[in-house]
Amino acid sequence: MTAAAEGPVELFSPARFGFFRFIFGRFAAKHLRAIRLAAWGAPQPGPPGSPLVIYANHPSWWDGVAFMILSTELLPGRRMFIPMDAEALARYGFMRRIGVFGVEAHSARGAVGFLRTAQAVLSDPGHMLWMNAPGRFCDVRERPVPIAPGLVRLAELAPNARFLPLAIEYPFWTERSAEMLAGFGPPIEAATLAGLDRPQRAAALARALEGTMDRLAGDAIARDPDRFRPVLRGQNGMGGIYQGWRRARAILRGEEFDPRHDPRAGE
Repeated sequence: MTAAAEGPVELFSPARFGFFRFIFGRFAAKHLRAIRLAAWGAPQPGPPGSPLVIYANHPSWWDGVAFMILSTELLPGRRMFIPMDAEALARYGFMRRIGVFGVEAHSARGAVGFLRTAQAVLSDPGHMLWMNAPGRFCDVRERPVPIAPGLVRLAELAPNARFLPLAIEYPFWTERSAEMLAGFGPPIEAATLAGLDRPQRAAALARALEGTMDRLAGDAIARDPDRFRPVLRGQNGMGGIYQGWRRARAILRGEEFDPRHDPRAGE
């Protein structure tokens, strides 16, 4: 098999992507209270003909699930690709068929391979490259926001692309399960970024992402579901035997059962 035939574009299987999107959605609904998009934070993909680079912070293992669900719910009709550490991808081989490609970390060969693959992905206007900007896990409070060198180079390789900063965080509010909160910031055109030198470009990308993260943090601190629109609803209540007993008691009393710990906190 040739190197080209092993690329993520050629390996992508729509059927497998659809199957795992269903599985990931069920998993998220079981383990999260909700996935919520900030009222101000809808993505702005721009006119047809612009491939997208969605670059996000990296606070949690859940980020891959966030990418899968947000991409299909908010940007349907575009095909998503995600870089991932090659060693980690070796443990999840099925992901090669759903748009994930391996990157050899901390090596010049890995950097060149990432750029070559990213350029091939972004050559199609119907494609999106979703990536964690820091290249490592980092807390939502870490400042300055790290920006991986590979992300900085992309504007040179995909001059028609549009860059969308994406903030994600996972606070616990009133239920036992976490909320997944997300918000997209204003887009940046590749041509604008390409007109800057690389240090300036990295700073511009970091400012845009940091501003989006700070705005999302304000909504997270407010703990107000009305500041968001639901993308996916999960489970309320503590579950288990005690919740079953509470449900049965409500039925026997002819009462409506509400599993939430704090019904005043909204859905």
